[in-house]
Amino acid sequence: MLKVMFSVGEASGDLHGASVAKELKQNMPQIEMFGMGGAKMREAGVDICYDIADLGVIGVAEVIKNLPRFFKLRDDLGRLMDERKPDVVVVIDYADFNMRLAKVAKDKGIPVVSYISPSAWLWRKGRAKTVAKNVARVAAIFPMEAKVYEEAGAAVTFVGHPLLDIVKPKRTKEDAYRHYGADRSSPIILLLPGSRLQEINGLLPPMLEAAEEIARQKPNAQFYLPLAPTVPDELVAPMLERVNVKVNCTRDGVHDLMQIATMGIAASGTVTLEAAILQMPMVVVYKVAKLTYWIGRIVLDLPNYSLPNIVGGRRIVPELIQHEANAARILEESMKLLEDEAYYRQMKDGLSEVLHRLGEGGAVAKVARVIEEVGNKEK
Repeated sequence: MLKVMFSVGEASGDLHGASVAKELKQNMPQIEMFGMGGAKMREAGVDICYDIADLGVIGVAEVIKNLPRFFKLRDDLGRLMDERKPDVVVVIDYADFNMRLAKVAKDKGIPVVSYISPSAWLWRKGRAKTVAKNVARVAAIFPMEAKVYEEAGAAVTFVGHPLLDIVKPKRTKEDAYRHYGADRSSPIILLLPGSRLQEINGLLPPMLEAAEEIARQKPNAQFYLPLAPTVPDELVAPMLERVNVKVNCTRDGVHDLMQIATMGIAASGTVTLEAAILQMPMVVVYKVAKLTYWIGRIVLDLPNYSLPNIVGGRRIVPELIQHEANAARILEESMKLLEDEAYYRQMKDGLSEVLHRLGEGGAVAKVARVIEEVGNKEK
């Protein structure tokens, strides 16, 4: 029986981990899966020993503040390896923490599969060599990622982007309109502030302020706020009370909502690629601590920061970074989408290009095969 330990640190990784776990369970019903993850992985049959609900921090400054907690967590997961003796450790995203955990696993003689690997193709390319030293196999999701890791000496399998398999509405458009009580003749706007508590605190308030003004200009506009499982109601409720606009909160069906939404206001991250796959025009916002931002400016050599623009190779969706991630600019870019039909169509065309570049799908099944190969090789 194959024993697989997972390490996932945030909601997007939980989504990917759950998809892989389901595939593994289907292929090997007797498989044992455990580790760190969230609600979706638990539903997929993973024994969640450490829940990710309060792990969501981003940026250099934020991570430094939480170092003692992360060191303890790494040590705890190391002890879990000793106790349950996995055949393979699968690390998904959450790059800085998971690469340190990968070294712990390697030192214990446990092979590691890295999926949604550190973005060495974007910055800190030297860390590709570190990954190559500690990881038995990299399951690469972008062609440029595969090339960088191969050049660094890693064993690489190009699997393609998993979101093509994962991002599938569960309801038809008609059912989605009915389920969410949405009026198809009026604008539907999604607020997508991210899954990390830090993102919610920094981005949801300006999104809500912008929504309040959009509602003044477009009284028939409908607002929906799909919340990740990691976001507590008590965090969001006071923010909603401070604005005079009706916002429909939901815990399910973000992809169902994306397929019927007119547009979204989204935190930079995986959700923007999900929106691109479902062809939802959007305004992207991003804000981190000043230290993190300036370090990023120094080490990153990128004209664009959001995934749709990186994959598309040009500016397709507007990006409001740092001081620009404010209510006034969000309102300006949102109204442009809501009122300029030519601009709206142009963005839709650009998102179609992004979808085409992501490939044909099948990534989840390929990753499961990689995990089986690596895990069984050591048995």
